[in-house]
Amino acid sequence: MNEIAERKRMVTWEDPTAGVEAAAKMSGLEYLRAIARGELPTAPMADLIGFDFSEIEEGRVVLECTPAEYHYNPIGAVHGGLACTLFDSAMGCAVHTMLPAGVGYTTVELKVNFLRPITLKTGRLLCEGTTIHVGGHIATAEARLLDTSGKLYGHATTTCMIFCNR
Repeated sequence: MNEIAERKRMVTWEDPTAGVEAAAKMSGLEYLRAIARGELPTAPMADLIGFDFSEIEEGRVVLECTPAEYHYNPIGAVHGGLACTLFDSAMGCAVHTMLPAGVGYTTVELKVNFLRPITLKTGRLLCEGTTIHVGGHIATAEARLLDTSGKLYGHATTTCMIFCNR
């Protein structure tokens, strides 16, 4: 009889309330840099999925993530939801870097193109999101998902709605 090894993963996160309150008082760029420095809590979703900021600048954000077995779908590859989450987060954060204090955004539309499967052998992934246009009500951005050798695994675009948080 085959015994199957039990696999477990514990996820912990900080209360996001402090970050939500700080976001209303800081520009998007200042806010994301404070998260990256550990001064504010990261998004619980980032802890759950397992990604971090690699680079943050005006109009551009790079996230990094190393696929793990817990990202797998039932057919032996990383679930497309990991790439979608990275794309949505990188592009949204790129838009956020362009926004003043008290202004927020939300994703309205997300278009993703998967180019090749992601597995444990893929190794560390970098998702670079850059803004295309940031207006008063609408922003657009694009992203690319690459491994550390520069191989492209997918690309995406988004439309975001900009709104005042005040």
